[in-house]
Amino acid sequence: MAAAWDPAPRGVPGDARPEPPPTRFHRVHGANIRVDPSGTRATRVESFAHGLCFSREPLAPGQVFLVEIEEKERGWCGHLRLGLTALDPAGLPTVPEFSLPDLVSLGHTWVFAITRHHNRVPRDGQPEAEVAAPSRAPALPVEPYLRVGQFRLPRDRLVGRSRPGRYSHLLDQLYELNVLPPTARRSRLGVLFRPCGDGTADMHLILNGEDMGPSARGLPASRPLYAVVDVFASTKSVRLVQLEYGLPSLQTLCRLAIQRSVVHRLAIDGLHLPNGLKDFCKYE
Repeated sequence: MAAAWDPAPRGVPGDARPEPPPTRFHRVHGANIRVDPSGTRATRVESFAHGLCFSREPLAPGQVFLVEIEEKERGWCGHLRLGLTALDPAGLPTVPEFSLPDLVSLGHTWVFAITRHHNRVPRDGQPEAEVAAPSRAPALPVEPYLRVGQFRLPRDRLVGRSRPGRYSHLLDQLYELNVLPPTARRSRLGVLFRPCGDGTADMHLILNGEDMGPSARGLPASRPLYAVVDVFASTKSVRLVQLEYGLPSLQTLCRLAIQRSVVHRLAIDGLHLPNGLKDFCKYE
């Protein structure tokens, strides 16, 4: 298997499953990338290229490698690129300048260029025009979990959140509705693979809590698959966001209870809570 983490172990009731290891960026990366000491933030320090990053470990089935766009840089054309590779980053003689087409041309790599609007994969038989222009306005997601095949993912952490400000409560709703483009600051974008039972896997992109469908099919499920993040062009810096795959922690439950009791996040500052807990409620 691609990793030691079992997404659905025997003897565990319902959808409960053990936590996979935390995601981190690999020590191997593009020449213009700087990774912070925690391994959770990657910044392109110059130019628009040489921004390739990889996950430190292969992903487990159903594990999301989730990043949030921290900084943008004007003057460049193009956005973040996201995908998977069966190539071991440590075995690359040199890190390619671009994910598309350079890394993909090496083989066993599947990368999707994120755009402002056209990221969803049409379902079988669905016209592309219907995907690009849905017939009705989207509704706020009511399910706390997003299902991708046999996997259940906590939607709360998948959705981007603005920094607290006068209009933060409005911006947060726009992220939830996916009205704001996935290329915007604070958008959260993730990649995972889902085994199909025939030895292959589908790659799925998750943009602000919505599954875009199988962006690539026929991936070798038996081989280690590393996440690929190309901090390209207008995307300057990203940070990793960790998910809770099993039962939510007490910290998460407290945060949700606090957030439901206030009008918007600015009101959290007026609560008699430790500053650390306030920050956790406001930013996560």
